[in-house]
Amino acid sequence: MTAASRLIKLPLNRVEGDLEIFIEIADGVVSNAWSKGTMFRGFERMMEGRAAMDGLVITPRICGICSLTHLNAAAEALDAITGIRPPDNAQRLRNLAVMAETVQSDMRHAVLMFLVDFAHRESYKNHPLGEEAFQRYAPLSGSAAIETIKETKKLLGIVALIGGQWPHTSFMVPGGVSSALSLTDTLKCRSILAHFKSWYERYILGCSSERWAQVNTLDELEAWLDEKPEHRNSEVGFFIRFSKLAKLETLGRGHDNFISYGSYHLPQDTAVSGTDGRLFAAGFAKGTQVETLDLTKIQEDVSYSWFEQATAVAHPHESQTNPFIAGEGDARYSWIKAPRYDSLPAETGALAEKIAAKDALFTDLVSKLGGNVFARQLARMVRPVAYMAAMTTWLDELLKYPDGDFYQHVTEIPDGRGQGLVQAARGALGHWVEVQNEKIKHYQIITPTTWNGSPRDGGGVAGAWEQALIGTPIRDLSHPIEAGHVIRSFDPCLVCAVHTVHKGQASGHLRLGFGG
Repeated sequence: MTAASRLIKLPLNRVEGDLEIFIEIADGVVSNAWSKGTMFRGFERMMEGRAAMDGLVITPRICGICSLTHLNAAAEALDAITGIRPPDNAQRLRNLAVMAETVQSDMRHAVLMFLVDFAHRESYKNHPLGEEAFQRYAPLSGSAAIETIKETKKLLGIVALIGGQWPHTSFMVPGGVSSALSLTDTLKCRSILAHFKSWYERYILGCSSERWAQVNTLDELEAWLDEKPEHRNSEVGFFIRFSKLAKLETLGRGHDNFISYGSYHLPQDTAVSGTDGRLFAAGFAKGTQVETLDLTKIQEDVSYSWFEQATAVAHPHESQTNPFIAGEGDARYSWIKAPRYDSLPAETGALAEKIAAKDALFTDLVSKLGGNVFARQLARMVRPVAYMAAMTTWLDELLKYPDGDFYQHVTEIPDGRGQGLVQAARGALGHWVEVQNEKIKHYQIITPTTWNGSPRDGGGVAGAWEQALIGTPIRDLSHPIEAGHVIRSFDPCLVCAVHTVHKGQASGHLRLGFGG
């Protein structure tokens, strides 16, 4: 093993939150990795003993980036306990707001947090497209960066019209939403979406959504790239061209286990088609072999986490958020738990969503190359195609049924357990809730970044990030851009998982001091 002992400051998500990752380097390649979080947050503990409805106000504050998905999960958990299904118009409004938040997050992550690495002059000074990348993605000055900030800000107007504000709105309630959308505001949302879709197709995609939907294999992707200059020069086209030369398809292969909770409950009366009552199906996949999701198989392992509970492994309804301060020599190393599905680690995110939904292009890509940096990022950049099609239909249906119910009255939250399982921008988000005497008795949250950034489990099996880093070549220890590509391909939101307060050095290892 070639040992290094120095602190490398690599901005991981450029948003909020910190994380440390130890990596061992042997002959210029990552031979081992540990994902570490070093601050206890304890939102679950905050919830205990509070009124059942308090989760609708508190949990959106977990994260300012994806606050609506936390609200959605909290509301769906209470829906499950009450047994009341939101009316169709309420479901449309919930979906529209979360989708708008997700699409803007996908675009901002792509351009401002992932593609910006292509503008790193020291790492890509010899790349044939390096100078063009700098012109496109340089922070605060790149043409794509400016365009993306401007256009995604407009898209959030949909959230503001539906929810009253963004972030941290609490318009979703058990039984539906707190207010209907007026005809005028519905038309405004329709106009905002139409403008954004036009920009996205012209600037990001380089073609119509209908043309992109015809790309179903890697060979067809190559043909699409060479079909028109507009394709090659779009952000998606440039990403593909740059990635091929940088060999991003060879980086970041992990366990190739994928989990998705499924995306967006369908209204009962809608023209939008889906699977099992959702726009995209839930599922767990080993490679591209998709299994029906069994919620009883989800567990949290704290063997290597600074938590204690009755058993090291427990279902979220039974697991606890009790801090444990390890003594000298203890094997624990993270404030992040280790979620597992049927005892297996899994990654989640846009790629997992595509695999669970049996998307033809990404099934072909993963079957040939496995999960990798290129596949994850491409999935995120093109996901808005399907989302915006559904959003357009649901806005049209709101115009068609303006007098439809938006709320089914809930008199009380009965005793019981429920879970809200949704797809956030970064993947599978779950809230498990138990209510007793209209108070929260138990609350557990597993965020997407907890799935992806988990430490080892009791069997010593690495989490998704840890495994994906192993085998990564590091050309320059002063600028480990390859490690950054791997982690950022998961679109980490560290504020949802952990904050860290310490960075340091360890003999024989590189400690990557990732910070926002």
